[in-house]
Amino acid sequence: MKSNRRVHKTIYAMLGAATVVVAPGLRAHADDPAKILKSMSDYLAGQKTLSASFDSDIEIITPELQKIQFASSGEIKMSRPDKLRVRRTGGYADVELVYDGKLISIYGNNAKSYVQADAPGTIDKMIDALQARSGTGMPGADLLLSNAFDELMATVIEGKHIGQGVVDGVECEHLAFRTPDTDWQIWIGAGAKPVPHKYVITSKTLAGAPQYTLRIKDWKTDALNADVFAFVAPAGATKVDLESAAIAEFDELPPGTPTGAKK
Repeated sequence: MKSNRRVHKTIYAMLGAATVVVAPGLRAHADDPAKILKSMSDYLAGQKTLSASFDSDIEIITPELQKIQFASSGEIKMSRPDKLRVRRTGGYADVELVYDGKLISIYGNNAKSYVQADAPGTIDKMIDALQARSGTGMPGADLLLSNAFDELMATVIEGKHIGQGVVDGVECEHLAFRTPDTDWQIWIGAGAKPVPHKYVITSKTLAGAPQYTLRIKDWKTDALNADVFAFVAPAGATKVDLESAAIAEFDELPPGTPTGAKK
């Protein structure tokens, strides 16, 4: 979103936003954004099982400075500490990730191929290993980590509690944070179920400030059948190396497209 500092200051003044500069020993207040974010992180980390659906949008800036947005949707199922299934479908990818605590499998329906790798451990370790090895990411993966608060706040230099907002009919606490490279916002459900409903990351290092937007809904904490986390390769699917060029077909953008504001 293209903006300038004066416009942002005017908007925040009109909203009466509470500003908090993050520093050691910061005292928490009722509208302290760090405290609200921590309640979300603690709530999610405390759930044995989670499932939700999501819609994501990623923006890119073309060489002609035109902003283009690509959209996808999907669902997530998780059983802590070591089982995860994510499905995402968009115009350029129909991809599914399955993790059973020992093996990670990524299947691209459009590519008719899949990759597998040993990854014994936890969901946290698997996400770190996957991103480090292949560069493949998952929408809002940092929100799922057991230490989500620490990861989200690691490079934050300023936080604001903007106020209240409504996302998909749910009243939320609207928070905004700044880091050296990105600005990001999150809308967290108010009340006893502080789950994230919207997450926006804005790049400050690319011209045009492209954004990555994630909207999450249908949160459930019901028990999940173990079969959900078992991967069976579809008939005719080809197994490829994790480093193979075919993995590019698993992305939510056309091959060769700049990645925009993904965190």
